[in-house]
Amino acid sequence: HVQLVESGGGSIQAGGSLRLSCSASGLTRSAYCMAWFRQAPGKEREGAARIDTIGGATYYADSVKGRFTISRDKANYTLYLQMNNLRVEDTAMYYCAIRIAASCPSDALRGDYYAAWGQGTQVTVS
Repeated sequence: HVQLVESGGGSIQAGGSLRLSCSASGLTRSAYCMAWFRQAPGKEREGAARIDTIGGATYYADSVKGRFTISRDKANYTLYLQMNNLRVEDTAMYYCAIRIAASCPSDALRGDYYAAWGQGTQVTVS
């Protein structure tokens, strides 16, 4: 059984930085697509970034491109999201997600693609 646990969220002023982590356990394969999503109150969940766990290829939503960096520890599948120059509109619950894949498909920022999710970590920017 796959379990994902996010950490690193908190409250921060606009312009600041945070690094989120997602620890993964129960993985029995080698190749996955992993992603960070976020959801603000009253809004739809949106994909922020994804990464291939093997090849390391990344993709970002336009709203975070140039400010956020997704990365992973290939040895233990820990997922990270470095968030710089945070904006008030970045305030949301942030979730990590995973699905077995040789590489991430072109639609890998769609939430319905993923098979397992963490419970989220709150980021509040003021």
